[in-house]
Amino acid sequence: MRRGLLVFLLILFLLLGLAINSVFTLICLLFEDASADAIHRSELPAPNSTLKNPPPQVIPKIIHQTYINSTIPTRWRSAQQSCLDLHPDYEYILWTDEKSHDFIAREYPWFLETFENYPYNIQRADAIRYFVLAYHGGVYIDLDDGCKRRLDPLLAYNAWLRRTIPTGISNDAMGAIPQHPFFLRVIEHLQNYNRNWFLPYITIMGSTGPLFLSVMWKKYMRNHLDEGPDWVGRVRVLMPDEYSRHPWSFFNIFKGDSWHQGDAKLMFWMRDHWMFVTAAGFALAGIIGSCGYWTYGRIGLMSTRWKYGSGGHSSPQPTARRRVRLPLWKRWAVKQDYELVEQHSA
Repeated sequence: MRRGLLVFLLILFLLLGLAINSVFTLICLLFEDASADAIHRSELPAPNSTLKNPPPQVIPKIIHQTYINSTIPTRWRSAQQSCLDLHPDYEYILWTDEKSHDFIAREYPWFLETFENYPYNIQRADAIRYFVLAYHGGVYIDLDDGCKRRLDPLLAYNAWLRRTIPTGISNDAMGAIPQHPFFLRVIEHLQNYNRNWFLPYITIMGSTGPLFLSVMWKKYMRNHLDEGPDWVGRVRVLMPDEYSRHPWSFFNIFKGDSWHQGDAKLMFWMRDHWMFVTAAGFALAGIIGSCGYWTYGRIGLMSTRWKYGSGGHSSPQPTARRRVRLPLWKRWAVKQDYELVEQHSA
């Protein structure tokens, strides 16, 4: 039984190791505060600053947004207009479904089949923003993100993303120079993460949405730990205060979440009750482990009975001996040994 227990524990630890390895990046995200790459408020001039020598702007003055067609819903028009009003000197591109499809077919034909076969339209809306930033550069802004101030200070960074709470980054506001290494990596890995996770919310988040982008971001940082602060591929992070929490922040959030379905409520509930979910997960793992050990023991018992009979003896039942004719020299050797033993015993 001890040997069986050791084998079972070995298998259990092996499976546990594989499971941890598969979610290692997600675990690391829980402890990532993005402080090493944060855009500090001291770096940003005030909204109406008269700074004489501002840093050079490297990101093109382009604002990208996406929607099904060119008819923007009423609830988002004021957000869209706020960005247009503050940036009359910026090029504005609205990527409709038709325009996005034509762009992928023309510039990235290797991705067209994946793009067309996404089960949810929001996946195409997610994917196109990565491709247009990699190709054109500029700033992508969700339609439910209005602008509070000009984006000029953010154009001084080669690439930037927005920090989310409690962990990771989002894809609703981001900017980059054309052909930035991070966004090239993102578009190269989209096909690898194109999986169906049964629930629409998880499928979208993990294949093209913020969870996918957060994993890409964390892996990208881990692969470039030795690069200096002036490396062209560095990705800076816009923190929550600079994003939307204050009058001097860059963005103003309007009502959004148009793609969320019923399963999103379950995900949000799990997020708000994460301690209970964690405890339930450990309890479930314990139950599954106990059931697995019990099953392993039953299988071992059944195999023993099959091998040695229903009596369950530890040694096989005796079988009829076959008469073996030995060579003369062997018979003589056996006889001599027997005689020596008898003499010694006497």
